[in-house]
Amino acid sequence: MSRIAKYPVMLPQGVEVTLSPAEVSVKGPLGMLRQAVHPSVSIEREGDKLQCRAMAGAENGGAHSGTMRALLANMVTGVTSGFEKRLTLVGVGYRAQAQGARLNLTLGFSHPVVVDMPEGIKVETPSQTEIVIKGIDKQAVGQVAAEVRAYRPPEPYKGKGVRYANEVIVMKETKKK
Repeated sequence: MSRIAKYPVMLPQGVEVTLSPAEVSVKGPLGMLRQAVHPSVSIEREGDKLQCRAMAGAENGGAHSGTMRALLANMVTGVTSGFEKRLTLVGVGYRAQAQGARLNLTLGFSHPVVVDMPEGIKVETPSQTEIVIKGIDKQAVGQVAAEVRAYRPPEPYKGKGVRYANEVIVMKETKKK
């Protein structure tokens, strides 16, 4: 059995969970999320706890039960407090501006880069060089942040580009004669 799946997922006050053999849905103050349940995993509710167990005889059931438990925990966290990723722009003239569900980026190209946010994702720019991406789905928030970063990843010589707020860039030394 997975070590992660041994720990139950605690359900805080105000979170409703609907279980079916094929799908689990979690509803909370910030919204609702759905997730398909792997066939080799069973999810049981015990009071205010959810427990993931591998089906008997299922191949890789332990691994899938641990993954399912982590997904459920992320869903519960998402509908109660949400997730956010912070990005920082480093470079002369690099700017970001949020306009509703769009993010306008000036990243040194000959044209501005406009990123449309998917449904359920909000973007804020506290300053011209900071971007905050928020949402209830951890995977979607991380994917959008990775896509924004991919427009101009940090380069190793000067460190210019879009980076995560806590990311450390290992700088290279320039070539010497």
